[in-house]
Amino acid sequence: MILSMENISKIYNGKTILDNVSLTVEDNDRIGLVGINGCGKSTLLKIITGKEEYETQPEPNVPRLAVTRGSTIGFLEQNSGLDRTSKVMDEMMSVFSELLGVQEELRRLEIEMSRPEIHEIDEYFKQISAEYDRKTAYFEANEGYLINVKIKTVLNGMGFPPETYDRSIDTLSGGEKTRLAMAKLLLESPSLLILDEPTNHLDFDTIMWLEDYLSGYKGALLIVSHDRYFLDRLCTSVCEIERTKLRRWKGNYTKFTELKEADVERRMKEYEAQQAEIAKLQDFVDRNIVRATTSAMAKSRVKKLEAMEILEKPVTYEKKAKIRFEYDYEPPLDVLAVKGIDICAGEKLLAENISFTVRRGDKIGIVGPNGIGKSTLLKIIQKKLPTSRGIIDWNKNIKISYFDQENSQLDFRKSVMDEIHDRRRGMTDEQVRSLLGLVKFTGENVFKQVGVISGGERAKLCFAIMMLERGNVLILDEPTNHLDIDAKEVLEDALAKFEGTVIMVSHDRYVLSRICDRIFEIAPGQLYEYNSGFEEYLDSRRARIQAEQDALTEQKQQKAKEEAEKKNAAAYRSKDQRARDAKRRNRIKELEKLIGELEAKMAQVQEEMTSPEAAADYVLMNEKCAEYESLKQQSNDLSDEWLMLCEVDED
Repeated sequence: MILSMENISKIYNGKTILDNVSLTVEDNDRIGLVGINGCGKSTLLKIITGKEEYETQPEPNVPRLAVTRGSTIGFLEQNSGLDRTSKVMDEMMSVFSELLGVQEELRRLEIEMSRPEIHEIDEYFKQISAEYDRKTAYFEANEGYLINVKIKTVLNGMGFPPETYDRSIDTLSGGEKTRLAMAKLLLESPSLLILDEPTNHLDFDTIMWLEDYLSGYKGALLIVSHDRYFLDRLCTSVCEIERTKLRRWKGNYTKFTELKEADVERRMKEYEAQQAEIAKLQDFVDRNIVRATTSAMAKSRVKKLEAMEILEKPVTYEKKAKIRFEYDYEPPLDVLAVKGIDICAGEKLLAENISFTVRRGDKIGIVGPNGIGKSTLLKIIQKKLPTSRGIIDWNKNIKISYFDQENSQLDFRKSVMDEIHDRRRGMTDEQVRSLLGLVKFTGENVFKQVGVISGGERAKLCFAIMMLERGNVLILDEPTNHLDIDAKEVLEDALAKFEGTVIMVSHDRYVLSRICDRIFEIAPGQLYEYNSGFEEYLDSRRARIQAEQDALTEQKQQKAKEEAEKKNAAAYRSKDQRARDAKRRNRIKELEKLIGELEAKMAQVQEEMTSPEAAADYVLMNEKCAEYESLKQQSNDLSDEWLMLCEVDED
């Protein structure tokens, strides 16, 4: 066990946020923490990490929070734990300062033991030899020889290629600092790793790498995230905070929603049955308490009512979509033809000669790394931005409704009510309120200034405007960025039921998986078109990237061989040199055989990872992911050695 907490409560300004919450975290637990915004998730994390105090209470609800001796807790806060004057690689090396100190001590002992006169002092030599053995055992047990491998693996996975290793941290952007802080936390490898919205602002490749890395993480995970796909892949249990209470459910996020829905339905039936019984008993009491002949029976019913433990009405969230996108006239079968356009950011060419068509009913997801031009493409096809060449041909009877992630269509000085009124002067206040009510603007909230409402509320206001516009083509740029999970599900329902065309940029894989039947991936210089759903796209993309990597490796190996042969032919070799060459060639052949065997094992493990057994067994899946990563690392290490040996200059 890593952490145990019992009867933890928190009150802010007289309002109870957490009430007698209990939680146990065991080794290798994978816990998702969910709940509506403001329910107390951040408060609970702060209490666990000692950044917030909890309430003291008398018996029998005495609070207790204990961390097992020797266990550590890691929690990522914005840009925390970074020395801004340090360089990227140096900052990562600081995680292993103790081991690096041991390594330096080993080098010192090696030099000391190499001195000839030391061997004459038998007792002293035994002493330093024993010390060397102890430190070597400690260094190896803590994987000291893998420090560089670990650092480079995590840095590369988090989007820091070798050319960034010498960059000063104070030159990094805010997003880069956050990713670097997370990389450092992963290397620290605490017993309990707490991640608060870890996928925010990460691109697909980084998120997928992070998922794979965390799947094989040796400690426990506690994750707060609105990324349901992320929670589904990693979590084996879900804790929900609701009405100040915490309840734990077995399974990933999807399983949690199924179990909770069934539980709410069951408890609602029990609640309604009890309410009916109460009403029946109360009616009998009201009609018979004053009658002498039935007064005793009525008093008996009163006692029954008083002794009854009243059930709390379960919280129910309306799953049926309140947002509904509709249009007035049917669009043609062929909606849009794009031929030979370029995507540019200023003078920088991001992708060129792009062509694609869009048909009625298409649900297209546009994906790609940050800064690749996804939002720019949406603006170009709407002719909000120019393109240096090519044709953008919209068919007739097309009406576009556009969601901009920056909410540029809103006037932040206006009230929520006026944003609608000014677009439809003929609407009555009652009609405007009715529309806004669909997106949860009620009461005095409709008079709030747009500039002071939250990002999620502004997104909902934009959806109300889109409903008003009744476009038959919806173009959306990161529509789920500021939405909680419940709001995302409402939007998904609306998009799934929409019969027109959807073109959407999104990093939300759950939304893409549920809504999209075509995927456009923008990569450096080009666009890849996949006429399939998101899951099929991921499979095809992995195969494409693997083929590209294999081709590149083959080219490197062939080039290395050719260069080595030229050097060998030109070089003069002594007997010793020829012996070393033979040994090197034998090692190259041995490495080629080992690499081939590892690749075969990787293919086998990858196949096992896609089996129904692995999909249904989280422990097995984690083991297979860890095994695959280990094999991959071994293969990479051997390939590096192979290339080095091929490139050796025997001069």
